[in-house]
Amino acid sequence: MAEAHQAVAFQFTVTPDGIDLQLCHEALRQIYLSGLHSWKKRFIRFKNGVMTGVYPGSPPGFMVVVVSYMSYNKYHKLDPSLGMFAKLNGKIYTSYSQKIVGGVLVGTGLWITIIFIMRNALKCLLSWHGWMYSRHGSVSLGTRLWMLLVKVFSGRKPMLYSFQNSLPRLPVPPVKDTCRRYLESARPLMDDEQFERMKGLAKDFEKNLGPRLQWYLKLKSWWASNYVSDWWEEYIYLRGRGPIMVNSNYYAMDFLYVFPTSIQAARAGNAIHAIMLYRRKLDRAQIKPIYLLANKVPLCSAQWERMFNTTRIPGLETDTIQHMNESKHIAVYHKGRFFKVWMFYDGRLLLPREIEQQMERILADKSEPMPGEEALAALTAGDRTPWAKARDAYFSRGKNKQSLDAIEKAAFFVTLDDTEQRFVEKNPIKSLDSFAKSLLHGKCYDRWFDKSFNLIVFKNGTMGLNAEHSWADAPIIGHLWEHVLSMDPFKLGYTEEGHCCGEPHPNLPGPQRLQWDIPAECQDVIQSSLTIARTLADDVDCHSFPFNDFGKGLIKKCRTSPDAFIQIALQLAHYRDKGKFCLTYEASMTRLFREGRTETVRSCTMETCTFVRSMIRDETVREERLKLLKEAAEKHQNMYRLAMTGKGIDRHLFCLYVVSKYLGEDSPFLKEVLSEPWRLSTSQTPLQQVELFDLVRHPEYVSSGGGFGPVADDGYGVSYIIVGENLINFHISSKHSSPETDSHRFGGNIRQAMLDILDLFQLDKKAIK
Repeated sequence: MAEAHQAVAFQFTVTPDGIDLQLCHEALRQIYLSGLHSWKKRFIRFKNGVMTGVYPGSPPGFMVVVVSYMSYNKYHKLDPSLGMFAKLNGKIYTSYSQKIVGGVLVGTGLWITIIFIMRNALKCLLSWHGWMYSRHGSVSLGTRLWMLLVKVFSGRKPMLYSFQNSLPRLPVPPVKDTCRRYLESARPLMDDEQFERMKGLAKDFEKNLGPRLQWYLKLKSWWASNYVSDWWEEYIYLRGRGPIMVNSNYYAMDFLYVFPTSIQAARAGNAIHAIMLYRRKLDRAQIKPIYLLANKVPLCSAQWERMFNTTRIPGLETDTIQHMNESKHIAVYHKGRFFKVWMFYDGRLLLPREIEQQMERILADKSEPMPGEEALAALTAGDRTPWAKARDAYFSRGKNKQSLDAIEKAAFFVTLDDTEQRFVEKNPIKSLDSFAKSLLHGKCYDRWFDKSFNLIVFKNGTMGLNAEHSWADAPIIGHLWEHVLSMDPFKLGYTEEGHCCGEPHPNLPGPQRLQWDIPAECQDVIQSSLTIARTLADDVDCHSFPFNDFGKGLIKKCRTSPDAFIQIALQLAHYRDKGKFCLTYEASMTRLFREGRTETVRSCTMETCTFVRSMIRDETVREERLKLLKEAAEKHQNMYRLAMTGKGIDRHLFCLYVVSKYLGEDSPFLKEVLSEPWRLSTSQTPLQQVELFDLVRHPEYVSSGGGFGPVADDGYGVSYIIVGENLINFHISSKHSSPETDSHRFGGNIRQAMLDILDLFQLDKKAIK
């Protein structure tokens, strides 16, 4: 095998004439180039660390400050060391070299002081969120002045992590305010008796246990970077003992209407190369920070740190996240076999055609899976504790450990799927539903669900992602996916035959087949996990559909927030679907703060319920419905603002509950609040890099977004992406086992609710388009 020859740098034999040494010059060359690549990467990381550490200062700024300081002192004939050396040496006059050293030291101190002032001034400025309450399209003079100051103190040419030290900490809201907002959100879901009881529990908590728990929480907020994120990661994700497949992992879809190539290996070649280019930009901190408000307000970038070379490692009681600083290979699965594929050769990243060449070799490999190998990844799809025990018992030594390390330490995981998935215009519902289910869980053993993300390339060239949730939230993986989809057809492209551009490499070593020795006992555990996973997967009812009757362009004509419009439509659809309201979760981000992740917007408000009831009652006039709709939309927008600015409800209550458990205190109020099921869980997938896609000239290049599994056994999971001006893609999930839910029925209710709400405005859609 070619890779075996390349692995040996030299050979020697002992003969009567002495030692016969034979050096393999190609192997030594590869070792030299690999080491050179590693040192370059270390230098870049060191340089970026320095640049980020001194931001908004910079080396040129340092030179300007030091030279200016020394020139000023020379012109005015002052001691640049401010008498420091004179005191040390006991002399009035210092030598020229001492003046230089003293000037540099004092100038450096002055430069550091300026950085400190700028950084803290920016932190104070970013702590003000009044700009969020400005009316759309109008900016007050105060906000304009604030934006100017933010720009002045933000420095020039920031890198991805430049603003991390300037972001404010997430504030801890007062217990009284959180309890009040909770009761307000719970009122539409309770009758008078239930609500009075809950008011009593909240009042008792607010008066007695709450202040004590709050004291510990404030102490943590002063000490830690973020008082929520580490506990959220640990207790919501890593301590869960159930399957992460469906329950936690989520997916992202390919283009909806465009199929760049039907050659599986070629699509994988371009996609893998684009992902590796993104990783290189990430390593070099060349990805631009994400902003709000006309590129003025930076968001936290901490979640990008673990995108690659990351795996969730199972444990008996809690999982851990393993992140490698560097990984030069990927792991690939095809028809029950695992392969290790190096991504570098000759000291450079493999080109798309070369990666396609590697994928072709895997597809052409006719070898059979080893005993237990085909369904091995089902361990990552089942319960966590059996997987942790099996990992410790059967994968902690020998060839099994080496092969498992190759997967867990890979940059990411690739599945060359042997099924075909894509959107079919003649059968849109069935084709998209099948596509969504395949990305969400596949066959339950052909994705490594523990990896930070899986790239899935289907037999007909369609592709998608499946991502693990604990390390980051969907917008982070969405940013990567936008990069890949924009690079694939536009910048990398394909030949007329559908292959990647370029030529195969004549001497490229082939993929390495991973070896396993899986005993019968372990195979029993694998089959047990597979049974659990299949039961879970078969129960998922997925429905994905493009809503193209209208989009955000027409909604904005109604002077209504598109997100509020959709959320209110979801409440109307749910009421028609089940005949009742339910506790509703909408994900919002808190990345305006350092290491922020998400907060909950409780979308089922009194105002929204009032509007929904008006739509159900035929006697309500249109003008009244419009008035109620405006009130509901404004309420929703205000709730969203509160969530984004650290004044949400659920993360604060969650952390108070964690503190109560550490103290051994029992709170009936917190216990009841946190046990309430989210029967409608919703999330918007943001389109972040709009400039990458020219949807005016090429409206067909739209992604279908992504989705996730249902949170409650008798509830719905709804994800949506607003694409361009005229399209909204919905992804709905529920469980077949629940007699209350039906994803297709709910999808029909969503479509009708959207149309009914738009009809209130009596707009001529065709004329506006």
